[in-house]
Amino acid sequence: MKSFAYSRATSNAQALEAARARGTQFLAGGTNLVDLMKYQVEQPVTLVDINHLALTEISQIDGGGISIGAMVRNSDLANHPLVRTNYPLLSQALLSGASPQLRNMASTGGNLMQRTRCYYFNDISFSACNKRAPGSGCAALEGYNRIHAILGQTDKGPTSGETCIATHPSDMCVAMAALQATVEVEGRGGRRTIPFAEFHRLPGNDPSRDTTLREGELITAVTLPSAKFAKNAFYLKARDRNSYAFALISVAAGLEMEGTTIRSAGLAMGGVAHKPWRIPEAEKALAGQLASPENFAHAADILLHGAHGYEHNRFKIELAKQGVVRALTVAAQGTSEVA
Repeated sequence: MKSFAYSRATSNAQALEAARARGTQFLAGGTNLVDLMKYQVEQPVTLVDINHLALTEISQIDGGGISIGAMVRNSDLANHPLVRTNYPLLSQALLSGASPQLRNMASTGGNLMQRTRCYYFNDISFSACNKRAPGSGCAALEGYNRIHAILGQTDKGPTSGETCIATHPSDMCVAMAALQATVEVEGRGGRRTIPFAEFHRLPGNDPSRDTTLREGELITAVTLPSAKFAKNAFYLKARDRNSYAFALISVAAGLEMEGTTIRSAGLAMGGVAHKPWRIPEAEKALAGQLASPENFAHAADILLHGAHGYEHNRFKIELAKQGVVRALTVAAQGTSEVA
């Protein structure tokens, strides 16, 4: 680990002022950042500890939604009565991730900022990593790519190629994508609200950038709209072992039901792309339809349109399609009490 300076902020204004210095990063739970510093992937000049900011509340807001402070710990969020009752999809996703010890440390804002668990990104002995060293290539393309992306690897530019096939690792973010959350931030230009679909980036020509945050911006809260999927929601996670493992694929499925007819849907995937993968057309295809295997398979085909794999991960395409059908089927049967 490289040496660094450390300071502690006790207000948002103090944190934002400290972030003006080049090479500064915010430190929340540190469950991802500290590991990357040990690997020398991240080498901040200064860490600004934001654990003492007043961003730890979960509260109801006008319109029936909730606001989640950026420093709310994952374990507290998963077990909060408002979340367990109204947003079981989020609670299920959080409880499927990491371990109790990590959930006790990890913050909501930090979870949004998680970086990929790609083998080649995390090991600086591999020089070819466009995310770590732009322009160096992507070792995963011809390497061991079992956990890597099957969607969103290229943008629509005429000169773009597959610059990065890493995947975003968060479970929480997949649920928030399906719930159509928004992210509240503060920066030098004031406050702004970012729709969740626009917060994370596909790799495009600059895979080193994971989010659309501007330099020095601080996440202050995540807002969820009024609950529609409390009675019919399910988070499915397919992984190599039942705990402390990242998703090969995951599915966040929420349904608003009227009898056996779907009024509206929220549907997103993890483990398949550089960001949580949500295609609104797949949700629209379910609206007004019967909750049936055929309609679920149609939504899966829309969500997975254009998917392509590599030597070691082609199995993920079919796994993802079956996972979508399974998650929607269980969601339609009704939400069980979160364990």
